[in-house]
Amino acid sequence: MKKEVKDTIIVELGEKLKEFPHFYLVDVTGLNAKATSDLRRKCFKNEIKMVVVKNTLLHKAFEASEIDFEPLYETLKGNTAVMFCNTANVPAKLLKDYKKQGIPALKGAYAEEGIFVGADKLDELVAIKSKNELIADVVAMLEAPVQGVLSALESGANTIHGVLKTLEER
Repeated sequence: MKKEVKDTIIVELGEKLKEFPHFYLVDVTGLNAKATSDLRRKCFKNEIKMVVVKNTLLHKAFEASEIDFEPLYETLKGNTAVMFCNTANVPAKLLKDYKKQGIPALKGAYAEEGIFVGADKLDELVAIKSKNELIADVVAMLEAPVQGVLSALESGANTIHGVLKTLEER
């Protein structure tokens, strides 16, 4: 591969690192053509951009980045695919479905401004909540006291109504 082509790939990887706030490094060794095609299809449906890269070129893109990705350097061995995404836990959920087969295996990830190294971190990554999930949790917490007050008022109104009905019957 010519140096100009390598430089172009490094720049493109650097742009993807800036464009997407989260990425996963995945070992795709052992995936046949059908399984790879299936994985790419699932990634596309889940708005994940999957790119198979040369480890040396990804290493150079990491070095050129403003973020320190040094803990991920040791994971750059064998066949590596990078899954770029906007929601931190979506690739983790996808990889968890594949965990039974053992392929593809998680090497490392950069999610929610944290670095995760090793396949054992997959459950932690699945547990990360997306922005929309966090907003829904906050809204639910804010609604709970209001619902309690409304329920108390409603039960009080029913009690008063019951007392008035009893008095009326007498």
